[in-house]
Amino acid sequence: MTPATLAQGRVASGVFRFGAPLAIGMLLHGSFNLIDMFMVARLPEGMSALAALGLCDMLAALATIVSQGVSTASVAIVSRHHGAGERTALRRVTWQSLVLVGLLSVGFGLVGLFGSGLMVRDMMGAKGQVATLAVAYLEVMLGGCFSIFFLLQVTALLRALGHAKTAAALLVGGNALNLVLDVFFVFGSGPAPAPFGFGPPIAAALHIPRLGVVGAAWATLIARSVPVVIGLVLIARRRGGPRFHRVYLRPRWREISAILHIAWPSSLELMLRVAAVLAFLALVASRFTTTSDPSVLSAYSICLRLEMMVLFVGLGWGAAASSYVGTNVGASQLERAKRAGYWAALFGALSALIMVGLYVGYADSILAFFDADARVASVGREYLMRVGPSYVLLAVAVVFSQAMAGAGATRLSLWLDAGVLWLLVVPAALLGALVFHITYATLFSVMALGNLLGAMVFFVAYREGSFLRS
Repeated sequence: MTPATLAQGRVASGVFRFGAPLAIGMLLHGSFNLIDMFMVARLPEGMSALAALGLCDMLAALATIVSQGVSTASVAIVSRHHGAGERTALRRVTWQSLVLVGLLSVGFGLVGLFGSGLMVRDMMGAKGQVATLAVAYLEVMLGGCFSIFFLLQVTALLRALGHAKTAAALLVGGNALNLVLDVFFVFGSGPAPAPFGFGPPIAAALHIPRLGVVGAAWATLIARSVPVVIGLVLIARRRGGPRFHRVYLRPRWREISAILHIAWPSSLELMLRVAAVLAFLALVASRFTTTSDPSVLSAYSICLRLEMMVLFVGLGWGAAASSYVGTNVGASQLERAKRAGYWAALFGALSALIMVGLYVGYADSILAFFDADARVASVGREYLMRVGPSYVLLAVAVVFSQAMAGAGATRLSLWLDAGVLWLLVVPAALLGALVFHITYATLFSVMALGNLLGAMVFFVAYREGSFLRS
């Protein structure tokens, strides 16, 4: 879509056509983790591997959310310049944002290479084989975080320029590549489950060893890097877009500071949300998990991956809202910008509702698909029944948050999310678990309540509309 398309025509159909490819692409991007989970669950150490991945997902997400903040800020600025027809400013912001994520990825990569053991064992309290597997996995995932930094940034720039289908295609292609590489790297030349029997002969011919859990990390790293290269080439050669010139790669504080001004609240907001999940994970690991029985943590890890799928779909519709809002604010069409957010929230809620129906209706089958242990299934079913319905509200809150970010109102979104999570939900969970010794089922109910409160607060703030004047 061109900026003229985003700023003209029917809002509902326009948001749907623009957002559907993004939602599908983000859904498939989220399935990177599900594929990893499915593969490692078939290893002899399957239960410990699932628990390890649950811990690593949230720790690796710290890099992802910083990148997401930069991407959100870039969309807000690029889409405004795109809507206003300011070509030179668009090119400068585009390439300076890539310089910025490159520098950030180096910093986070060093943390992953040298600090994974500290984070897994000392911060998260992981024990035994779970800790050993988690450290090895995290060193690759966080050490190679440049792939997710650039993947999110490249696809964000493409959709800000109106090329949502191209962005979605890159995510889909990366997902397909991840599936194939997982078979080779996880199982190597050794035995593999029936659906993946094609892998060992090829792996043996290519001398790929059986890497187990860490192989899933290497597969994801490579599968994310390939779309990045393709996307950068497309951006550089896109007619009418930010064509490449080396002068744009010279650091320019004006553009970088403009991006950071919007990015830091968005990144901090997502970081606080992930930190809340880490707090819940730490509670589950310390209060309800032992070295000999990690079933509660394993079940929660599976459910977190399912929850992340809903979150990614919400981010897809939120990305559409962000681009629409930014472009229409740039074109001085504030009412149209606001209506786009409402429609995106509706589509996000409907998408989440479908996913919740599948999760709850087929809970036993879904859980058994990843882990057949009866203890894991029992805890996972309890979680999905209690928290699953609130996923619809989670999607709505995410879309409204991204829509506000499209107008540059990332600080407002930050304060709203921080207030709900860290003044109400997390303190309630800590108090209940550490003082009143609540069960894990009650802890799950507290999480569901947090999603309800978040949706209510964001709806009220969005309806008030002050974010459009940021």
